[in-house]
Amino acid sequence: MKFRLILFFLLFVNFLTAQDFTQTIRGTVVDKASGMSIPGANVIISNSNPLIGTTTDMDGKFRLEKVKIGRIDLKVSYIGYNDAFLYNLQLNTGKELVLSVEMEEKVEAMNEVVVSAKVEKMEPINKMATISARGFTVDETEQYAGARSDVGRMASNYAGVVGNNDARNDIVIRGNSPSGLLWRLEGVDIPNPNHFAAFGTTGGPICMLKNSMLSNSDFYTSAFPAEFGNALSGVFDLKMRKGNNEQHEFMAQFGFNGLELGAEGPVSRKNGSSYLLDYSYSALDFFSKFNIEFGTGIAIPKYQDMAFKLNFPKTPVGQVSLFGFGGFSNIALQDSKKDTTKQKIDFYGSEGWDIINYSATGVVGLTDNYILNSKTYIRLTVAEIYHDFKVQKDSVTPYTLNTVPYERSLFAEQKTILNFLFNKKLNASHIIRSGINTTWIHNNLTDSLFFPAYDKFRKVLWYNGTTCLLQPYFEWQYKILNNLTFTPGLHYQYLFYNNTGSLEPRLGIKWSFSPTQSLSAGYGMHSQIMPASAFYRQVELPGGTYAKPNDKLGFLRSSQFVIGYDWNVSEYRRLKAEIYYQKITNVPVDAAKKSYFSVLNLGANFELWSPDSLKSTGTGNNYGLELTFEQFIHKGYYFLLTTSIYDSKYKGSDGIERNTVFNGNFAANLLLGKEIVFKSKKVNLKRQKSLIINLKSTYSGGQRYVPIDLNESISQQYTVYNYNNAYADKYTPYSRTDLKISFKMNGKKFTVEQGMELMNMFNQKNIYNQYFNKRTKEVYYTYQLGRTFMLQYKITF
Repeated sequence: MKFRLILFFLLFVNFLTAQDFTQTIRGTVVDKASGMSIPGANVIISNSNPLIGTTTDMDGKFRLEKVKIGRIDLKVSYIGYNDAFLYNLQLNTGKELVLSVEMEEKVEAMNEVVVSAKVEKMEPINKMATISARGFTVDETEQYAGARSDVGRMASNYAGVVGNNDARNDIVIRGNSPSGLLWRLEGVDIPNPNHFAAFGTTGGPICMLKNSMLSNSDFYTSAFPAEFGNALSGVFDLKMRKGNNEQHEFMAQFGFNGLELGAEGPVSRKNGSSYLLDYSYSALDFFSKFNIEFGTGIAIPKYQDMAFKLNFPKTPVGQVSLFGFGGFSNIALQDSKKDTTKQKIDFYGSEGWDIINYSATGVVGLTDNYILNSKTYIRLTVAEIYHDFKVQKDSVTPYTLNTVPYERSLFAEQKTILNFLFNKKLNASHIIRSGINTTWIHNNLTDSLFFPAYDKFRKVLWYNGTTCLLQPYFEWQYKILNNLTFTPGLHYQYLFYNNTGSLEPRLGIKWSFSPTQSLSAGYGMHSQIMPASAFYRQVELPGGTYAKPNDKLGFLRSSQFVIGYDWNVSEYRRLKAEIYYQKITNVPVDAAKKSYFSVLNLGANFELWSPDSLKSTGTGNNYGLELTFEQFIHKGYYFLLTTSIYDSKYKGSDGIERNTVFNGNFAANLLLGKEIVFKSKKVNLKRQKSLIINLKSTYSGGQRYVPIDLNESISQQYTVYNYNNAYADKYTPYSRTDLKISFKMNGKKFTVEQGMELMNMFNQKNIYNQYFNKRTKEVYYTYQLGRTFMLQYKITF
């Protein structure tokens, strides 16, 4: 069957008739600080002969028609502004290239160091970010091998980020739990945007937000600006792109993430309004219908999702956009139905348990950007969010495979969000930004355990109530000189449920002491609410009454310090180094006894278990060094080399300093890519076809674990762990190499890209977890994905 599918795929390829294909480039040029359009800016294609260029009109719009397809560089210039360079823009026949270019005004000063905005690709979009921030393009999620068109997996290539879990796209930043990451979309804090998203976690196997829906966005790993709160480790600030407002375009794609269909086009060409739609369906569910499996056994991940954005740029109240995404998923991990002749379990299996998970997520929001004058704009966003996670868990008897009820839980959260932002550019040197994020949170949490003595379930957690989280902030950017920027800020959080507040100062400094080199420093105090499942946990008191021992606990708090050096070695190469230290306090730990437990270790898997009673006396600290050496695509070639050396420790209620479960100590990534363009022998017939080869190799420290006490497990007939040695040891280092080869062909009105990805090409055996087999009375390892071959096909027209 696999051979037939491959043969069908190859026969599906239609070679195109050679033509001199062209496409349109258009967009807008705006002031980065105020958002106002810049008329009269010069827009040219670098190294074009004869020169191809134009100027922006009164609305800041530009248009370049009949540009030959392929990769181009764009330069935008205007008197009084730093030149903006956009490198290696991919131009295909199947889709117009629509750009939004932001320019930064110069600060005039005597004897200043002249700085041009070169190598724009790595600069964050947010002008308030000075360190530990990186802008990324959607091209990276499509190009990087192993990324699976997933922004979460793409981010694991960056220095300071570890992604050594094939089952989940968890983002472990500088030894922190992935639960410390904030996901934000269109200015709104959103729940975990992944399928099979356990309540309170931030990762999962498949992301609902596909790269086809996203615009260039920002990723922060430390000391992020004051507008972000309720996060300890980092921020993923995602932007959805606008649909084409002049012509309808369509996309169909099939790969590891599933079957994806997309459409975009104008709602009203006169008013410039547009729509953007996307739908996806599980690939593994699709393959299972043909009896093809990829190491998941009978546990087939099933999911569907949809995303959209409607943009109305000309309304009486400003530019209005309606956006949203949603999806649902389920998977059945049933040990009672597995093959008993096997001594090992499947990757998604669960020894001794039948576990069925259901999850659903929905986000819808409305944003209004209103320009008050040439230097001031406001933005108002309202959003409604829903997320739930349901678990049915039964114990499986070792020999008979009969099931006994164990747990039933349903965690649901609904949020109503109202965000207001005020941005004013006082002059070229001073920009102020302030706002307030207001979130009404309604939780409906139920967790029940089965007690055989009573032959019924008894609730250990139930809560149904509403509270409010208020987050005002203020930021000020002061450009002392054109090469020296000072960015202080202040963030405040207040939780009405228990009247707990947190004042959080932020500071960033950047000094470009030469045209190609800069030093940066940052400090931030950051706080986060503890997980709701632990915050509202209930315990039974004598007399049959119940209490919530944890609902008075305050925020987790983190002080972060970071220093960075940046060197643009050449127009296309960059070297970056950062050192950091993070001190974490007010960490919830076990209040009933001396224990290894700490909330800092939650998020390592799909569960968020915690003791009944907690106290905020735990601590943690992380420090490390990160190096990045990168060549952006130039003459069809790129590379990215990142290295992280770090240490992550914590103390529980027993006062013993231990490694966190995320302390792998080191991580290294090497990515290489080459695009080979096939040129026709005929004059003027160029760049219709290209071969793209991408390679990624990862080597990182294995995840730490709590060892199984084999003798006690045999005696008790269930898994018993040796908590005295929690996280002292770690699994063997994680090693994986992925190869991605694709072939792109441009027709007159469409673009076809097809290829294959060979994941874990050397078939490395990376440990996923350990388990105790009650039948054989031995401890086994479950391994992550072995060598996996996946075909991909995409057409845009």
